[in-house]
Amino acid sequence: MKKLALLTYLVLGSTLSIFAQEDTTQNKTLSFGGYVEAFYMRDFNNPIGNTRPAFVYSHNRNNEVNINLALLKANYATTNTRANVSLATGTYMNANYGAEPGVLKNIYEANAGVRISKKHNLWIDAGIFSSHLGFESAIGKDNWTLTRSLFADNSPYFETGAKISYTSASGKLFLSGLILNGWQRIQRVDGNSLPAFGHQLVYKPTDNLTINSGSFIGSDKADSVRQMRYFHNLYAIYQLNRQFGLTVGFDIGAEQKEKGSSKYNVWYTPVLIARYVGSEKFSLSARGEYYQDRKGVIISTEAKNGFQAFGYSINADYAILPNVLWRTELRNLTNKEAIFLDRKNNLVKNSPTAVMALAVSF
Repeated sequence: MKKLALLTYLVLGSTLSIFAQEDTTQNKTLSFGGYVEAFYMRDFNNPIGNTRPAFVYSHNRNNEVNINLALLKANYATTNTRANVSLATGTYMNANYGAEPGVLKNIYEANAGVRISKKHNLWIDAGIFSSHLGFESAIGKDNWTLTRSLFADNSPYFETGAKISYTSASGKLFLSGLILNGWQRIQRVDGNSLPAFGHQLVYKPTDNLTINSGSFIGSDKADSVRQMRYFHNLYAIYQLNRQFGLTVGFDIGAEQKEKGSSKYNVWYTPVLIARYVGSEKFSLSARGEYYQDRKGVIISTEAKNGFQAFGYSINADYAILPNVLWRTELRNLTNKEAIFLDRKNNLVKNSPTAVMALAVSF
């Protein structure tokens, strides 16, 4: 494995060096930007603790004004090279980067890439990226709903590794293959010598339809207790017309019950989101979702039958200015068994919430 890693490093390093020397184009751009999203959430169960359940990784603080995400970004691009660096803070970073050491907890994105073909749009990139899985990102303004779906909160938001990607001349097809450090990891789990792998295929047959397929194959545990995990993400986004859009997605995963086992624990989640755009300033979105993880592979609970929850929400957005978005959302999650805490520290089946957010991009 060490020899393979060394060979990969030498080949990639040589390729980067060659194209860096050839990249004499004057079409260089260096840009800076940022994003800040403040929010207030009210959990109507009013639990004693102010942290939302452990399976909520975005907008996860209750009954307080807080910052979900604040980031600064620098982007550099030429014809044959590109690089991105983003540093961030907020409750999202605390929840998702808790396993990372030191200053790595504040690196939202840091990657560099080089184009390896003069005739085709073929790139190699390496570093820390936004995840190739799912249609929702940590940057709220880019999503149809204020909060993230169970679909997004319980699959990787970010990943670290290297990828090769190809975009067709027409822009209708995008294909990439990835080698990763693990399931939402910057540093690989100690004792894990196995890299993870993935793919992404995006097809846009028309301007109104996008179909995406993505996968993850690997383990998030040390070699001594390795359990292989296989995961597939599928979604489609269809814009019926200027006003109405639909997003439908389905995730399914399987993980070995124990090391070397031929039996697997399976989890899955479908989601449907509809959006209505009334004007340049106003839009409405509605979401329905279901998440089943009976064996607690991703979402662990004390419930006898694990996590089996339905969710629905309605979302209203108003653009105060082109770069300032005011958002409100009502949401409820209902589990088959009581797993949510109320103000008396009793377990209940429902978790109704109201959220407001103010997002500014620059």
